[in-house]
Amino acid sequence: MICGLLIAYLYRITYRGTSYSISYVQSLVAFAMITTIVIMVIGNNLARAFGLVGSMSIVRFRMAIKDTKDIVFIFFTLAIGMACGVGQHMVAVTATLFIGVVIFFITHINFPSPHRREYLLHFYYKSDDDNDAEYIPILTRYCKKYKIVNIRAVGDTNTLEISYYITMKNQDLSRKIISELGDIDGVSNVNFFFDEE
Repeated sequence: MICGLLIAYLYRITYRGTSYSISYVQSLVAFAMITTIVIMVIGNNLARAFGLVGSMSIVRFRMAIKDTKDIVFIFFTLAIGMACGVGQHMVAVTATLFIGVVIFFITHINFPSPHRREYLLHFYYKSDDDNDAEYIPILTRYCKKYKIVNIRAVGDTNTLEISYYITMKNQDLSRKIISELGDIDGVSNVNFFFDEE
């Protein structure tokens, strides 16, 4: 229970996704304890092990796992529960603390995050002449680099649907680039997405 509570608390303070679930956090605590019981019941009995696997195969997750980190925490609690089940309490506590510190550390220093985030800029542009696009100077001013990924004509008009991959010089100015692009005649529906994948 103590190890499960530590893991659940660690998950809560390191979670960075968009679909936080209270029931999931609560289930992590129960999952560690249930795994402990399972291992204690099985012991060294092979027949019990096969019987338990058969009976538990009917249990399925009803929620979709959206974040890779959720799966990591499921296996984390499973492993700790197994360690407790076979009586390796010191291993369980040590592993909970050590792995917990590592997860906390790499989450809070943003170790896996790139130094420069790439964004997807999407907007509609209608031009009645052949002059250079008026939005290019704004992209040059705010973006370290920009690369066009899609241009599509919309209907029979002169409207184009345009998408760029951009890297901002300063990520805090994302609202400003959206505002300035929206002020240009012919530019509409400006969207700014963080391309996480």
